[in-house]
Amino acid sequence: MSFKRIWAMFVARNYEFFRDKAAFGWNFAFPFLIIIGFSVMFGHQDLKKFKIGVFPADDQAQAFSQSVVPASLQDNKQLDFIPFPNRQEGEDKLRHYKIDLLLDRNSATHAYWVNTASPNGYLAEQIFLASFLPKDRPVASKQEIRGEQIRYVDWFFPGVMAMNMMFSALWGVGFVVVRYRKNGTLKRLKATPLTAFEYLSAQMLSRIFLLMFTLCVVWFGSNLLFHFQIHGSYLLVFFLFFLGGLNLCGMGLVLAARGTSEEFTSGVLNMISWPMMFLSEVWFSLDGAPQWVRTSAEIFPLSHLLKAVRKVMNDGAGFAAVQNDVAFLAASTVVFLLIAAAIFSWNE
Repeated sequence: MSFKRIWAMFVARNYEFFRDKAAFGWNFAFPFLIIIGFSVMFGHQDLKKFKIGVFPADDQAQAFSQSVVPASLQDNKQLDFIPFPNRQEGEDKLRHYKIDLLLDRNSATHAYWVNTASPNGYLAEQIFLASFLPKDRPVASKQEIRGEQIRYVDWFFPGVMAMNMMFSALWGVGFVVVRYRKNGTLKRLKATPLTAFEYLSAQMLSRIFLLMFTLCVVWFGSNLLFHFQIHGSYLLVFFLFFLGGLNLCGMGLVLAARGTSEEFTSGVLNMISWPMMFLSEVWFSLDGAPQWVRTSAEIFPLSHLLKAVRKVMNDGAGFAAVQNDVAFLAASTVVFLLIAAAIFSWNE
């Protein structure tokens, strides 16, 4: 193995990427725009709130005039009260899951309506009924713990960066190598002393350099706006992203090792990347998903990357807490690279 040949291919691939101004700019703009957009939409939301409809009311100021709703319920910060002019309009919203509970403020019997098919409706109903219990006679022993609320943007940001890394690695390595094979570039490289392992190593190192460069720039720019809360080690977070990027590049090399059709390769990449994106908790948590779904997600490198990064960022975990994820990413990276080198073909 010649490090000089690997370095030559590494430099050449970087020059090619930086000269493509459109691709270069989009690698920075895409994750940054997603973070901005989702933060504007969801970044200022508090913890989960239940929506309680109240009728009859012409506006929010009249919603509780002469209301039979207990004061303790009105002061609950986890409840949003929405006024409706009449019962029919409130029932329509309740039927379509727009609200979780509907109350008649003029009812002497505390009449309420609930959608029995709604889990949130059941919980809102229990909160409503519990508000009538005497406060001086608690029915259970209460113990308190204190914890810092994790903002949505702090949870979402690692997912966006990992998603951008996944697409850039799979398409920037896998798709590009197939294109080189199709236009004859690999055939010309075959006439040189360059080996398959050296060529693939250079491709992987070039892409991980670009991935980490993009990560640093987007992280710095986003942090100026959102001031991310990092409870663990910055160094460990970047190490995990580096290892995850290598893993995804290795996966892209396996897919491109013998591909000859850009259309077919694009289809295979989509077939792998989209399920991996949705099952690896990029957009939402799988805590409430069936066990078989959560077990299936463990086969994806992206799942281990995000689980480890979020442990460090949000929980302040150290290396010992993420060592299993690190071992999985490292071992699978080596396996991907060895498989790609073994089955790699220079020709169509």
